[in-house]
Amino acid sequence: MKWLAALLLLLLPAGAFAAPKAVTRLDTGWQVRIAPSDKAAAAAHPRAARWIPATVPGSVQQDLIAAGLVPDPYRGTNEGAIQWAGLTDWEWKRTLAVTPAMLAAGHLDLVFDGLDTFAEVRVNGMLLLAADNAHRRWRADARPLLRAGDNEITVLVASPIRRLQPMVLAEAHPLPGEYDSAFGDEPKGRQTSPYVRKPKYQYGWDWAPRIVTAGIWRDVRLEQWDAARIDRLRVEQEALSDAEARLLVRLEVVAGTPGARRVRLVVTTPAGETLVVDRAVVLAPGRNLVSVPVLLADPKRWQPAGYGDQPLYRVEAELEGADRAATRIGLRTVELLRDGGAFGFRINGIPVFAKGANLIPFDNFPARVSAGTMRSMLADARAANMNMIRIWGGGYYLDDAFYDAADELGILVWQDFMFGGAVTPPDAAFRDSVASEADEQVARLANHASIVLWAGNNEVLSGWENWSDRKAFKQAVGPEERERIGVGMAVLFDRVLRDAVTRNAPGIPYWPGSPSTDYRGPVDTDASGDRHFWDVWSGSKPVERYLDSCPRFMSEYGFQAMPGLATIREFAGEGPLAPDSPVLKAHQKFLAGEGNARLQFYIDQRLRPARDFADFVYLSQVNQAQAIEMAALHHRACRPVTMGSLYWQLNDSWPAISWSSIDHAGRWKLLHFAARRFFAPQAIVAEHKDAVTRVTLVSDATAPIAARWRVRAMTMDGQPLGERAAEISLPPLAATEVARIDDAALFRDAPARASFAVAELLIGGQVVHRIIVERAPPGEMAYPAPGLRAAWKGDSVTLSATGLARAVMLDFGTLAARPSDNGFDLLPGESVTVTIASEASRAALVRALTLRSLAR
Repeated sequence: MKWLAALLLLLLPAGAFAAPKAVTRLDTGWQVRIAPSDKAAAAAHPRAARWIPATVPGSVQQDLIAAGLVPDPYRGTNEGAIQWAGLTDWEWKRTLAVTPAMLAAGHLDLVFDGLDTFAEVRVNGMLLLAADNAHRRWRADARPLLRAGDNEITVLVASPIRRLQPMVLAEAHPLPGEYDSAFGDEPKGRQTSPYVRKPKYQYGWDWAPRIVTAGIWRDVRLEQWDAARIDRLRVEQEALSDAEARLLVRLEVVAGTPGARRVRLVVTTPAGETLVVDRAVVLAPGRNLVSVPVLLADPKRWQPAGYGDQPLYRVEAELEGADRAATRIGLRTVELLRDGGAFGFRINGIPVFAKGANLIPFDNFPARVSAGTMRSMLADARAANMNMIRIWGGGYYLDDAFYDAADELGILVWQDFMFGGAVTPPDAAFRDSVASEADEQVARLANHASIVLWAGNNEVLSGWENWSDRKAFKQAVGPEERERIGVGMAVLFDRVLRDAVTRNAPGIPYWPGSPSTDYRGPVDTDASGDRHFWDVWSGSKPVERYLDSCPRFMSEYGFQAMPGLATIREFAGEGPLAPDSPVLKAHQKFLAGEGNARLQFYIDQRLRPARDFADFVYLSQVNQAQAIEMAALHHRACRPVTMGSLYWQLNDSWPAISWSSIDHAGRWKLLHFAARRFFAPQAIVAEHKDAVTRVTLVSDATAPIAARWRVRAMTMDGQPLGERAAEISLPPLAATEVARIDDAALFRDAPARASFAVAELLIGGQVVHRIIVERAPPGEMAYPAPGLRAAWKGDSVTLSATGLARAVMLDFGTLAARPSDNGFDLLPGESVTVTIASEASRAALVRALTLRSLAR
């Protein structure tokens, strides 16, 4: 009967006895040292030449800090003391125990989700793979190199600066980069960063330190599989109506052996109902594309924040006896509005005005950013009435946890590819590496409902067209090389990256860069596409320049401020502080540390003199909040010409003096409180110019709203001067000009410095938004002593004022405390109650509180 048993075996499907995929995490047991081949570094740093514990995922800089071999670069002026680590070659090792049962599997893949950057992986001394792109996953079958028992895995990571510098120094005209090193490791104008696929900000930016990391910076694991594994699971939305959604579930399956298998899909609706689809497939050795159509009745649409709920569907795929994968999707339609030079987003048929900010990397050590930190930042964005975040292109592609949170919170994501500003190499090998990176990353993120745009780069193409150093470079290299580099960028940004999006995320728009017009004329103008506007701040122009025009979409504009004193003391320590203190200049990267003079310039231009350093911090935050409020409200009043306002920037990558509205410790600056007001769903915009106040009402609602607006003029102590008011049905999704009021009609003969107006929008009898209208710059206004008083009750404090109190700040100094509101205005005789979140006692809060305003 042996022949019968053999026949039965032949009739069974291939892989019937194969075990399902098993995954072993390899994030423990690692050690690191200076690579023995780097003899100079080993001689200079003998303690680091011996094995020390390594954190994986992580970086060698984190391990050196943990071992006490370098100081924390985030503290004091320690940044320079860690620079040698980025100029050194490093070696990691760990032991992997392998059983005979594991060796019986068809494949034992070592998978590195991130290697930073030039890396060689060896198993038992034999080369397994060589990596050269930190933005890619690296996988190789280690089974031929493994043996039963203990096996040694080593990872050698070379310094990218030392690896590339000989080539760069030999170039007559190296590619223009981003920010020169302040530490002398690279000559000015001869940067290695343009030539390597590594997060650009780690080479230093005008808000980031220079920490050129090295390490196993994302998860590493051993995948044991036999017959087949699921490499990718993507869900394409082919059609969506109120009645049904037609989906195509695409599986990319890698098979080790041929044979028939069953694929089982389970779709779970937001209500918890399930739909099961079962299908037989025949797999060939290698990569197989499996497509399974799914029809959903009565689909629930995913909506952006402020426009509805965010229902999510779970899609699970099981490859019979081999592997399984799962993802979540949201059903929505995305259109990029481009008629007549326009730039904006229509989501589910609704033209959405994008309100939000630019996001930079959360930390200069990406591996220590938790899912909770990312979610908290997005929650703070939504709390400020934001509906869009632009992920800037000089960092790295974020973890899935970030996009999961964005999906759940309804935050639209503008996703840049990781190009920060440097001119890109024109060679085919570089483009091939980027093509693999883009294919992988777009496929990984394609199922997230929050992502509504992929953009090719940040300021690479616009810089090539407009920046003076790029023009000088083009002149120096001559027409032939200029064309070679220009064509290379066109191929990369117009074909390679566009194709990756079209292939892996059909239905999501692609935009070649930011700012851009998608090759339809000059870039970075008000006439077409998106703009980066830096005349204010970088160009030292008055903040009123924000009011000069209506861009189609403002994707970058910004104004700096100090973080709060609690954050400053955490990195600066005790002792006297002034804007030009060395430690503060070390944490101010704009103009190579001289940016605090720009803060002083704008304070002198707009506000009053600072009484002390703490008051300087306050005034810088007031200036930032008022400048961005002016710009954002103007953008909203320009609707539908303007369809987005994303200020620079939401967050910090380290404790910095920067453009952020939330500092690295997670503390809100006055700007973030102001953003909650100026991004309110309904708002009033009152712009005073040439003795006339122009009043515009803005509504993001999809239906008309009954409302009332009013503009009241008064003296500083609250005596009425004049008023204009009217009832209105607010048009939906619109900005509506309702009045232009002459000063004579509103203020009569009151002096400009001693009077003001308050513009208010009321819905249901309640003020939903208001702003102060002044006829002179804030620094020239005769603000009275406001008579501020604080009355405590439990964890709340009620503030009152006898006169106009502008930009009232509850300042708790170095005490960690977060008010429910801050930086607001109090009218004469008005009071407001604020809740304080803090672990400190009420007595400590009372002692710490300083009430600040713009009164002299």
